[in-house]
Amino acid sequence: MTMTARTPENTATSADSAKTAQDKAATLIEALPWIQRFAGTTMVIKYGGNAMVNEELRRAFAEDIVFLHHVGIHPVVVHGGGPQINSMLGRLGIESEFKGGLRVTTPEAMDVVRMVLTGQVGRELVGLINSHGPYAVGMSGEDGGLLRAVRTGTVVDGEEVDLGLVGEVVGVDPRGIEDILDAGRIPVISTVAPEILDEGDGTGSTTGQVLNVNADTAAAAVASALGASKLVILTDVEGLYANWPDKSSLISSLTASELRDMLPRLESGMIPKMTACLKAIDEGVEQAHIVDGRLPHSMLLETFTTAGIGTQVVPDEEEVN
Repeated sequence: MTMTARTPENTATSADSAKTAQDKAATLIEALPWIQRFAGTTMVIKYGGNAMVNEELRRAFAEDIVFLHHVGIHPVVVHGGGPQINSMLGRLGIESEFKGGLRVTTPEAMDVVRMVLTGQVGRELVGLINSHGPYAVGMSGEDGGLLRAVRTGTVVDGEEVDLGLVGEVVGVDPRGIEDILDAGRIPVISTVAPEILDEGDGTGSTTGQVLNVNADTAAAAVASALGASKLVILTDVEGLYANWPDKSSLISSLTASELRDMLPRLESGMIPKMTACLKAIDEGVEQAHIVDGRLPHSMLLETFTTAGIGTQVVPDEEEVN
């Protein structure tokens, strides 16, 4: 038997290893009450920003989703793909027109949107998750009538402006998602949606056209329809700031009423995300989070640690009681 003499150097190394192991154990124990609370519930995660284009962050995100699955949470991933769409439009030489800072989606551009979201981004994410096992199933808002949308425009200088094939989700049929969850799989949803003829006619008849819909608001609609315990939106900032760009004003948690009061004063880029959070809370989702997708495993830190790292939106006190 070969024995190693105990020296100050290897004793210190052993102590460091023990401390690291203890820290890991403490983190797991801290996560336990959160795992107990959310096990068996559905969590909707909107995937986007740097987490979508950085290889290390993409792999970390896939690991997070598999982790959630294995601790008994039912993750549902909703994704957009703006950077990939821009890249493909450029490669194909398709020029984009912008009105009020928003892209006009022509039929030609919509073909690219559909191809990139469902055929590229969604497939890549399914592959990353499935590198850990046969978990993920890709689908789009077109599948099984999952999403229904109506066209939306914008207002520029007081005038209504047509943005082409751009829509807003007005209905969700969650049965296709529920079937996948019941089979023990993870749905990965791309955000294109059939255009319905008339939101008010109740028939859900479609025009035969497909619309590009905002992934933040689509994720909120899906979370509401599923009765999710959480909506988590990955973004490229640390969270919501009370006084942007003062980073010391990061808000850790706020109520729906507090957010509603803040919305008119927010930077334009945060408005869709915070509006999505507010919609989800107003429609019964227990918690909504804005999380910095530039930090690996940020979603787990926000979900399973007491302090969290992003911004959490919760119902008003009277709604909780």
